[in-house]
Amino acid sequence: MFKSCIKLLTKILFWQHLFVILFASVLLFSKNDTQQAKTILNKYCHIVPEEVKAKRNLRIATFKGNLNAQNRYLRLVQQHSQAVKECRDRTWPQVQAIWLRLYPCDTQLGMIDKIMDRIINKGYNQVYIESFYNGRVLLPSNKNTTAWPSIVLRKDIEQVDLLSAAIQKGKKRGLKVYAWMFGTNFGYSYTQNKDRKGVIARNGKGQTSLYMFADGSQVFIDPYNQQARIDYYNLVKQILQYNPDGILFDYIRYPRQTGPDSVATKVTDLWLYTKATQRVLFQRAKNNKGLELIYRFLRKGYVTSADIAYVNKLYSREGEPMWQGRVVIQGKRVIQLPQNQQPQLQWELWQLSVAHAMQGIIDFVSSAAYPAQQKGIMTGVVFFPDGNKKVGRGYDSRLQPWDRFPGNMEWHPMAYANCGSNNCIISEVQRVLSIAKSDTKIIPALVGNWGTSIKNRPPLELQMQALRKFSTQLSGVSHFAYSWQYPDHDSERKFCRRRNT
Repeated sequence: MFKSCIKLLTKILFWQHLFVILFASVLLFSKNDTQQAKTILNKYCHIVPEEVKAKRNLRIATFKGNLNAQNRYLRLVQQHSQAVKECRDRTWPQVQAIWLRLYPCDTQLGMIDKIMDRIINKGYNQVYIESFYNGRVLLPSNKNTTAWPSIVLRKDIEQVDLLSAAIQKGKKRGLKVYAWMFGTNFGYSYTQNKDRKGVIARNGKGQTSLYMFADGSQVFIDPYNQQARIDYYNLVKQILQYNPDGILFDYIRYPRQTGPDSVATKVTDLWLYTKATQRVLFQRAKNNKGLELIYRFLRKGYVTSADIAYVNKLYSREGEPMWQGRVVIQGKRVIQLPQNQQPQLQWELWQLSVAHAMQGIIDFVSSAAYPAQQKGIMTGVVFFPDGNKKVGRGYDSRLQPWDRFPGNMEWHPMAYANCGSNNCIISEVQRVLSIAKSDTKIIPALVGNWGTSIKNRPPLELQMQALRKFSTQLSGVSHFAYSWQYPDHDSERKFCRRRNT
């Protein structure tokens, strides 16, 4: 019995000793793993320079055909991606995105890998790839059935699918990949279709944006035009075939003008002088008096007492001139003299015209987002925080009614204010937060570079530090753009001047 107890006690002590050794080993390995993870990243979730260099060297060797380097490169890519993911999960902002434009030269072997590696190296977990810009679309020619030419047109590479490659290689690194698209700015190429000439927006001075911008890249369309909406709808559907994680709509507005024209103060400043826009505007009239006054106001830019007297006589059986949104206090009818009616009616016609122009923008983006929302793909809209401002008796010429954009879309305000400090940037973000509903996902876009001021803007880390106070209200932050952080590489990619880096 005594011997049996001794044996049992010996076994217990043995297993206890073994458990202590194993537990200590686990702690040691865990500690080593943690230390190793910490050496990979800095406090901004950036991959440290030694790791960046090691990955770059392995990538270069991989695309020279070194199979051993390839295996090591892929392992390091995954290790870095996992480290950034874990860092972002515990570090504000949990969403940190970057804006990226691709060029035909990015079809070169290994170029997309290089770009995506650099994005991960800077701690990003989302990338917004410009899929439609300057009147061209990021689709290979053999898959492009849109109203726009492909970005890649060179015969030897026209079948290369840059968008597919970027989405695939981004997702393999744990990045969420959004398609970023110009909106009502269709580009010069669209105007080369003879049957699309009437689609271009026109103001009351006979101007279109085609002749307002020297490079021809900004050509804004009439958002009420059905043909324009169909063309854009089909474009969105083709982009969605690549199953991006989201889709962002930029240039959801009218042209930004300069000088005195930067403020719209009269109806002829508005982009209301196309058939489709006017047809819908006239339909907003609720009686003949209203229709006639809308017509006269649009044609002349004002209404006179004589106009009102004429309309009252022509449609004497009708009451007040009426149109959508006009409210007349009910009660004892008091017939006013035309000269007394004129100031109020002219002001209300001006407000109707502005509201109609803005409603076209809202309708356009709602229509554009619909196919993505049907597929359960996130949508977002990009805007200037001051693009909807009232200026005196006028309005910002962009007429960008972001405060009325759908709340089920992400809001991406471009906090690009430049005052040499963070104060004006904070003010822009605060303005958006004060207007947005509490459940709206807001992801401000900042412009600049890491570690250095550029064009009088503070470094990105200082801008984000200033926004940290709003962390509970912001869903993330994005940085414009890859080209700002890597200007030399952006130039090389534009002109195919490749270097082994």
